[in-house]
Amino acid sequence: MSFISLIGVELGKIRRSKILLILFGAIVILWVPSIINANMNFQMQAEGISPENNFLVQGFMSMSWFMFPASMVVSTVLLNQTERSNKGILKMLALPISTAKLCLAKFVVLILLAAFQILMTVGMYFVSAAIVSHTQNYDFMLSPLFVFKEAGWMFLSSIPMLAFFWLLSVGIQTPIFSIGVGLASIVPSILMINTKAWFLYPMAYPFFVITSEYGKLASNITTMQVEWIPWLPVAFGITIGCLLISCLRFGQAERR
Repeated sequence: MSFISLIGVELGKIRRSKILLILFGAIVILWVPSIINANMNFQMQAEGISPENNFLVQGFMSMSWFMFPASMVVSTVLLNQTERSNKGILKMLALPISTAKLCLAKFVVLILLAAFQILMTVGMYFVSAAIVSHTQNYDFMLSPLFVFKEAGWMFLSSIPMLAFFWLLSVGIQTPIFSIGVGLASIVPSILMINTKAWFLYPMAYPFFVITSEYGKLASNITTMQVEWIPWLPVAFGITIGCLLISCLRFGQAERR
């Protein structure tokens, strides 16, 4: 079975799970408060940022700090549990397929789920911006190119974090414990982005990227900016290291 076919099989399993519903529910929960409190964006003009920019960045900051990582923690565990619950993983491991290939196929599906949720976030932003533009009698709509650029940065910066979450899911067999450790790892992100060692903590990457963009848009607010060196080499090393260990550990518990 080719790698592409394997990914297709894994995507087929997603349709029978509740993962997509969870991802959509998180997006709705994210943007409803932004719509209700839209008038607060005008108060941020004192910080040198326009209401429309603040509306987008505040939504993306809330998304990147907790809602997106938390959704990915839950999705990662559910992605593994879809087969463990009915012993399907034993059937997959019995096939003449490399366990590393199967592990990487599931990780690619996780990346696709992350991309899908971020696309839903963008779509919900435009819906929310249209609503508040009407209720506040002010144009909150930003250029789609700018919005997709910010969303793209969030997605790309999240890949090392996803690799770490996948490692947790593979290495920790108890779902509750895996989710607990994953959610607990999110909380320090808000502290790590204020240190010079932020690049050592992959869970802080999406939040750091969006926060740095906030500093660019708000003339009276100073935030730390992305430094490609040493961030890129460290991020690459974390991603490869987590995936390598995941591939070595994948299926070991079921084969005992």
